Amino acid sequence: MKTVQLKKNNNSDWQYLSENISLKEPLVLVFGNRFLLEEETVFDQVRTIFKDGHIVFASTSGDITSESIDENSITITAIEFEKSSFIIKTINSSEKNSDDTVDSFSLGNKLINKLPKKGLKHVFILSEGSFINGSQLTKGMNDATDNNLSITGALCGDGDRFKKTISSYNEKPKSGEIVAIGLYGESLEVSFSINVGWTPFGPERIVTKSDGNILYELDHLPALDLYKKYLGEKSKELPSAALLYPLNVKSNKDNQSIVRTILNINEEENSMILAGDIFENSKVQLMMTSVDDIVNAAEKAAINAVELRKKKAELAILVSCIGRKLVLDQRVEEEVEEVMEVVGESVTITGLYSYGEIAPFTGENTCQLHNQTMTITLISE
Repeated sequence: MKTVQLKKNNNSDWQYLSENISLKEPLVLVFGNRFLLEEETVFDQVRTIFKDGHIVFASTSGDITSESIDENSITITAIEFEKSSFIIKTINSSEKNSDDTVDSFSLGNKLINKLPKKGLKHVFILSEGSFINGSQLTKGMNDATDNNLSITGALCGDGDRFKKTISSYNEKPKSGEIVAIGLYGESLEVSFSINVGWTPFGPERIVTKSDGNILYELDHLPALDLYKKYLGEKSKELPSAALLYPLNVKSNKDNQSIVRTILNINEEENSMILAGDIFENSKVQLMMTSVDDIVNAAEKAAINAVELRKKKAELAILVSCIGRKLVLDQRVEEEVEEVMEVVGESVTITGLYSYGEIAPFTGENTCQLHNQTMTITLISE
């Protein structure tokens, strides 16, 4: 595996973060600020640098390298697979139902089924993140693989604006696009791990009314009213304040708890719109965290991902949540530094801050939508 990394800040030229070596038909991951990715010339610039590259764009809430974490930049990570291969397929959420709704389950199912199954080792997903139901997307993908294929990835980001996300493959970035990168080859080794670092607090309540990813009632009381009560003065800062106080959700059917970010609120319906599904009869608690807890969780995720491997990783793709970034603030680089210490300086680090993290629970194959989570995918040939 050979890699090349470049970065471009606003109004600057491309700067190489690595040695400028020649790559043959590389996978070119372009992560960056949505406004910069929308500039007319960006696609042509990347195509000029990597003439035979397979270019995948994704907007972020901050792009990650071993050098820095930036909100106002574009980072390119180009990867030449020397012993293995990849196939990229896309689908767009403009493919809607007859009632003009987005069927996220169907989109995920159709997308995975576009990939040839023979030799498929792993899939990395970069999905539009503005209005997709990430829970249903992952369920559709799992259904297409009989829950027997490891899938990791991200819902694209847009800073803390929550207005619009964009992504694409071999064309200018656009809204609604979901990109699947299928990795193939006997020599390919992929490991992954997740960790949260958030702690539940307060009373445990029962979801008594919900619809998909909309939460209406807890213990037969309006969910938004209860949430505002706990937030106190901070409730005036909703919905952005909700990123600092996500929900711990535990289903009666599952042993695992999952974190759900509140993306928006509906004052008229007294409801909250979550990043993924929340089912009636689930148990819910508020969560909180600290900088140290988040950094320690990133370290644990890296340790787990490394322990699951036979060979040393060559590439690490980090997907962390915008909510974690807001908590870390000026110390945001610390969670990436902890990962780097574990995986080693020779590993190429890339990644993004997202609106949702896609990965199985550690030790499982069935992928899930997570929030407020550090997910690490380690790849080698």
